[in-house]
Amino acid sequence: MIIHMMNCLWKNLKGYRKILVVVLSIALALEFPYLGEKQAKAATVVHENIEGRDGDYTYSLWKDTGDTTMTINGNGQFECEWKNINNALFREGIKFDCTKKYDEIGNITVEYGVDYQPDGNSYMCIYGWSRDPLIEYYIVDSWGTWRPPGSTSKGKIEVDGGTYDVYETIRENQPSIDGNTTFKQYWSVRTSKRTEGTISVTEHFKEWEKLGLNLGKLYEACLCIEGYQSNGKAKVYANKVTVGGEVTKGDKNSGDKNSDNTGKSSNKTGIVIECESMTKLGPYAGNIGSPFSGVALYANDDMVTTNVDFASGLYDFTLRGASNGSNTAKVNLVVGDETKGTYSLKGTGAADYTIKNVKVGKDSKTVKLVVTTDDGTWDAYLDSLTIKDSSPAQPKITAALTDDDNIKITIKKTDNASGYRIYVKKPGSSKYVKLKTVSKNGKKVRTYTFEPTDEGTYTFKVKAYKKVDGKKVWGSASKSVKVTVE
Repeated sequence: MIIHMMNCLWKNLKGYRKILVVVLSIALALEFPYLGEKQAKAATVVHENIEGRDGDYTYSLWKDTGDTTMTINGNGQFECEWKNINNALFREGIKFDCTKKYDEIGNITVEYGVDYQPDGNSYMCIYGWSRDPLIEYYIVDSWGTWRPPGSTSKGKIEVDGGTYDVYETIRENQPSIDGNTTFKQYWSVRTSKRTEGTISVTEHFKEWEKLGLNLGKLYEACLCIEGYQSNGKAKVYANKVTVGGEVTKGDKNSGDKNSDNTGKSSNKTGIVIECESMTKLGPYAGNIGSPFSGVALYANDDMVTTNVDFASGLYDFTLRGASNGSNTAKVNLVVGDETKGTYSLKGTGAADYTIKNVKVGKDSKTVKLVVTTDDGTWDAYLDSLTIKDSSPAQPKITAALTDDDNIKITIKKTDNASGYRIYVKKPGSSKYVKLKTVSKNGKKVRTYTFEPTDEGTYTFKVKAYKKVDGKKVWGSASKSVKVTVE
């Protein structure tokens, strides 16, 4: 089950400098051949393809070409080194029998510590397969010069105090544990590297389910070190896999995360799209590994694009990026066919730049980041684009009779709201009518007292608005509340 990365390398002379752009893409998976199976003892050393037992754990070494060494130290611990390889993979963990899904097996956690020293393309992860459906999965905590998997993030999840991007990729007619076939891959990739800690594997599986990514019956869960066309070494000094305990599965729509029909996930921080996973267009646009894992736009009209389904009409767009020098790098934000603003990236350190209150409409649109006014002396480096709904939130209201038989409507302070409009549906009527506009948003709560004229049931609802360029932009209406006057 190997990852084959295909490198495309070209150079372009621009101004007085040479530009090197490396574009990497990932492909997956050969069933590991092995030369027999044996029970490992402490300090067992292997150099060729093999699979064996280390107490309750299974270890394996696979390579296609090059020099490899794997030392099995017992209790899940191992050391590995690779030189001049095309692809090599070292792993150790628990194998299952593909008869149960993860929630039938029990909670899976891995406590690990690794002295990880990759020199080139490599990554460190929890790795495995499932059957029915056939899925290959990765939970990546650290990597070498390139951050996998090179596709569009479906959103971010929070597990074990860290943030991970979730990806779904597909392999067509490729080798797998069931021979050549088509299968999907699920990924969690940490936004910042770490080489020790705890990975709550089951929590990743549960978060994937909320995004519609469902595993089948588990084949394995292993700590994995992989190298591709690189050198490196690693010492796994801790690798404790724990299985057991009841798995509590939450509501797929619970929490702050919500999935839209693009498969992207949003939470309080918005939709976050890694620029290197966007589509790159133009003669020189390409991935970079410094000053961050991202994209460089080198020449006029170089761009990255992605499609976004907008659920409301107003958003803030925050670009995290940098210039390659002291000059200001300018990048246009284009939504659909309309330029919505320009980012001016200053300095070589990553910083956030925001274009606020962009009106986009409620539909699917292409979002582009396009470099402009290149004069041959600077480049734009793009890390990520965060798209956050800045429309007024849905208000929360209450209504109750007062001692003098009036009705008091209370509106709780609402995010992104400049003011509110109250509507009432009177007894015997089927339609709401405008009642009052309340614009005092600085207070903790806003109230309005309504004097009923007839007996019966009054129904109220409220819409919040936000002023943008002197005009009101309306959010969705609150849930209705009813008060009966006798």
